[in-house]
Amino acid sequence: MTSDTRLLVVQIAVATLVAYVIWKLILTVIRYRKYCEISRKIVLLGDYHPIWGSLHLFSTVTEYFDVVKKFIDEQRPKTYQGWVLFLYPNITVCHPDTARILLKSSEPKTKYHAGGAYRMIMPWLGDGLLLSDGRKWERNRRMLTPAFHFDILRPYVKVYNEVTNIFLDNLSRDNKRDGNVEISNYVTLATLDTMLRCSLSYNGNIQQEGKSNPYVKAVIRLSTLVLYRSIRPWLYWDWAFYMTSTGREFTKLCHYVHDFADEIIRNRKDALRQDPSQLNKRRLDFLDILVTAKDENGEGLSDLDIRAEVDTFLFEGHDTTASAISWAIYSLAKYPEHQQSIYEEVHSVLQDRREVEWDDIPNFKKLSMFIKEVMRMHSTVPLISRWLTKPLVIDGVEIPAGFSIDISIHAINHHPDVWPDHMEFKPERFSEDAITKDRDPFSYVPFSAGSRFRLDLVEGHKYVEVPEVVMRSEFGIKVRLEERHKDT
Repeated sequence: MTSDTRLLVVQIAVATLVAYVIWKLILTVIRYRKYCEISRKIVLLGDYHPIWGSLHLFSTVTEYFDVVKKFIDEQRPKTYQGWVLFLYPNITVCHPDTARILLKSSEPKTKYHAGGAYRMIMPWLGDGLLLSDGRKWERNRRMLTPAFHFDILRPYVKVYNEVTNIFLDNLSRDNKRDGNVEISNYVTLATLDTMLRCSLSYNGNIQQEGKSNPYVKAVIRLSTLVLYRSIRPWLYWDWAFYMTSTGREFTKLCHYVHDFADEIIRNRKDALRQDPSQLNKRRLDFLDILVTAKDENGEGLSDLDIRAEVDTFLFEGHDTTASAISWAIYSLAKYPEHQQSIYEEVHSVLQDRREVEWDDIPNFKKLSMFIKEVMRMHSTVPLISRWLTKPLVIDGVEIPAGFSIDISIHAINHHPDVWPDHMEFKPERFSEDAITKDRDPFSYVPFSAGSRFRLDLVEGHKYVEVPEVVMRSEFGIKVRLEERHKDT
């Protein structure tokens, strides 16, 4: 190649690069003008900063939810926006009228958007039922339909009772030793123990290992890292995130939970390969269904698909449940009149029995209302998102395709136009009479037995909500337990 030819090649390459940059800049300017046009039509969350956008209003996720709560109490919006730096607006719906539009649509989750929480969680949970969409979701959901039948829970009541007995024994032991217990860790271990036993037939003495259980620690830390990244726009790009110590820690923990799931799957496949008749000798659990499921073409799930579903169920199945139970225990301790009423109902249903049976469950009317109110007050999953694949009119404003829209479940469950006394704890909101009135079905979005103790909160302890991937307590939930006798 002559020097003139080389020079020509370089000139063409430079010209192409310059043209590409100019084209990208033009698209960016057009997109930014569109952002500004939409922004003028939607109420802004607080004051706008020319550099930080809305990020100057808060420094943590907890502060963000506090700002939103005060803003909604004062402004009563159905939709609001907050700017991520000066780059783009983040639109959030916070009322049944606007949430309904997205929740009834088939729009996918925000795993395609750099700032989308679902995209940030994909390296951990994979493309399972929680995050997949379109044909893949439909195919896998069809294949796994037997796992979602309500009656599949019936044979596991014995397991629930066994896990609960270990849980209560641990609480009693440590309460006697320390005078109180921080219950979140105990609950998390119990729900993980339940999920592993029921869905994977795995009994690993989870609760006996206590706080040292590495899987629980990994899941909690992964949740924290996802939220840490979600409020730091400079970490939205993968190359930037994985260069940091936080990104490297996230990767290491992902490898750990994947190895944990892979071992369980590998052991089950080996066991079924050696003795296929096992499937005829016992009830099928979730992992059996995953391993043996076939679609209409006779094709099963790939190893990666199976792991994604296992990771999803181990996390979503135990962590969200642990959040709801922990806040339920907190509410029992905070509202002793409801605690006593529920205790009396449970005692009335069980009589002299110590364990719950399947047919008892419909008889826990007060307990059911109580749990629903707990999940309204302390929304298990505070925020979800959708990605628009086509233009959508929300609150009178046409939002173009390519936008990410957040749905603030916590804000909906606390919107003063829907729940005028939203900070008051009232289980009667969910009585049969109250529900049959003209209540919008989208006004309450909770989550897309036998007490043996009297519970009290620990004086001087701070109980602070932290809206991470699930609703946690910043300083834990400490309670003091007093053993009940039959007549109390």
